[in-house]
Amino acid sequence: MRKYLLSALMLLCQAAFAQTAISDYLPGVTPEGAVYYLPKTAIRVSVLIEKTTYQPGDFCNYAQRYLRLNNVGTEPSQSYRVISVDQTPVGVPDSLKGFSVKLNPKTVAPNIALSDEGILLAINADPRPVSKPAVFRPAPKPLPVNPRQYMNEEILTAGSTAKMAELTAREIYDLRENRNLLIKGQADFMPSDGAQMRLMLNQMEQQDRILTQLFAGTTTRDTTEEIIIVTPEGPLPRTVLFRLSQKLGLVDADDLAGEPYFIATEDLNTVAPFDEEAAANSKHKQPESGIYVNVAGKMRSTIYRGKEVYSTKEFPCAQFGNVELLSGNLFNKHNTTHLWLNPITGAVDKLEAEMTK
Repeated sequence: MRKYLLSALMLLCQAAFAQTAISDYLPGVTPEGAVYYLPKTAIRVSVLIEKTTYQPGDFCNYAQRYLRLNNVGTEPSQSYRVISVDQTPVGVPDSLKGFSVKLNPKTVAPNIALSDEGILLAINADPRPVSKPAVFRPAPKPLPVNPRQYMNEEILTAGSTAKMAELTAREIYDLRENRNLLIKGQADFMPSDGAQMRLMLNQMEQQDRILTQLFAGTTTRDTTEEIIIVTPEGPLPRTVLFRLSQKLGLVDADDLAGEPYFIATEDLNTVAPFDEEAAANSKHKQPESGIYVNVAGKMRSTIYRGKEVYSTKEFPCAQFGNVELLSGNLFNKHNTTHLWLNPITGAVDKLEAEMTK
């Protein structure tokens, strides 16, 4: 977060700026002042996609013969699916709402805090922390295990794959029989306590699972997050947000190989429409001093999967509101005014004024 301490320009740090002039932003024209933006509200769409990878085992062709496993795949495969879609509002600079604060050298300038993108956050106050969406962290992957570590000498020295598969299946059945005897308390070597018994059972189950994977194959799942930023300038008709192919994953929006997910936004009309006639008449008047802020409206954003509504959310939106001017009298030399703006909508979060003695 950058802080523009404009009071340093006047060699005095005091919270007042009577008779400071406000003008529309002109690129590069900021004499003895600062340029700030008001934000517009974008939609941050977080899509969690799960990738499932199947790898056949070395003995997949013998799965039905020795372990009675049906429909075991013999070729590698991948598939994708959407786990969740989440929407959160974020603030981005609105290039059409850039303003230049020109300081009067006979007055004292305020302290203005801007974001890294130049969005006005606070005046004569420390900006409040901007909450950010939680960072997605995938679950750690288990370390791969070599099944040959669980094969005995007879299996490893077998002369053919078919013989190895037969001996491995026999080892699996022996493990299952010994585990059942242990559970029933009929094993030749019973553990001395419950902890030792749990350890023995866990080891048997792990060995059974890893050897069975040689027949059934292994399935791994990885989850990734895709971020899509949508910035509606107004009500957005139903538009393709992304497409997901079960075999290829996330594809281009115009790739018909993927199933489409759509997004649409609507203005809930919580703020009176902008009065263009009054604005036109005000252009003939002398520009007032002060700070421009947003009056946010409200937006409903809906995501569809085909014709089915997948996710609907409502949140404040700068584009569906108006812009107003906070009078420069709030910041004259007789007042110490503290102002906090919402970083997502540019609306006033809090305004405090203190009379200077």
